[in-house]
Amino acid sequence: VQLVESGGGLVQAGGSLRLSCVASGFSFDEYSIGWFRQAPGKLREAASCISKSEGSTYSVDSVKGRFTISSDNAKNTVYLQMSNLKAEDTGEYFCAARLEAPTERVARYCNPYEYDHWGQGTQVTVSS
Repeated sequence: VQLVESGGGLVQAGGSLRLSCVASGFSFDEYSIGWFRQAPGKLREAASCISKSEGSTYSVDSVKGRFTISSDNAKNTVYLQMSNLKAEDTGEYFCAARLEAPTERVARYCNPYEYDHWGQGTQVTVSS
């Protein structure tokens, strides 16, 4: 299983970025993909997750309405479109994968402890 993130960078508050996560080495349609982030000195936390089998997404309250997760199955790629960025969005962003169980709800498992396979991360810095 390999996950490679890209798209991070430095942006001013109020700006936008799109992160990409390219997956390989596993059956993409059978896995949920999540975007997680970690600020310096803080625990890793969920941002958004997507279930390909259920066709549903989930975002935590702090990013809801600003971040959109989507999937291009033909490219084995999951995106995180981030807009109206805030200084508190600064951190290392990781994508991760977990094998979905039948009928599992994406919201129930959208936390770092439920995900097994991780990318190396991409840094997002929002200047205020």
